[in-house]
Amino acid sequence: MADDQSAAPIAELLSTLTRYFGVLVREEVRLAGSEMALKARHAGRSALLVGAGGALAGAGGLALLAAGISALHLVMPLWLSAVVVGLLCLGVGYALTRAGLAALRRIDPLPQQALATMRDDAAWVKEQVR
Repeated sequence: MADDQSAAPIAELLSTLTRYFGVLVREEVRLAGSEMALKARHAGRSALLVGAGGALAGAGGLALLAAGISALHLVMPLWLSAVVVGLLCLGVGYALTRAGLAALRRIDPLPQQALATMRDDAAWVKEQVR
């Protein structure tokens, strides 16, 4: 009879532990989703820099035919004014592209906070079971 009475609280304790662990896992998954969304926003901003750099580099090609060339042609030969304007735009575009790519490389795609807390939670549960 004593075994039945002591088994009931243990079963109830295990049931409660299982329920709380389920809630904990769901919250950890939600945290991981939030962390991934934040990283995606940072990646989007960095990709925007890459796109802006590419667009500006493309504009460098157009600038070779634009008014800057005509204005510089007043003080230097036409071919040299085209080279100067084109190199200037391509240099700025290259710098923006490099900055965006460097920012993308710094982003860690894994949800490190969520993984760390999941490891801690798993260790805690193992400790509680012992």
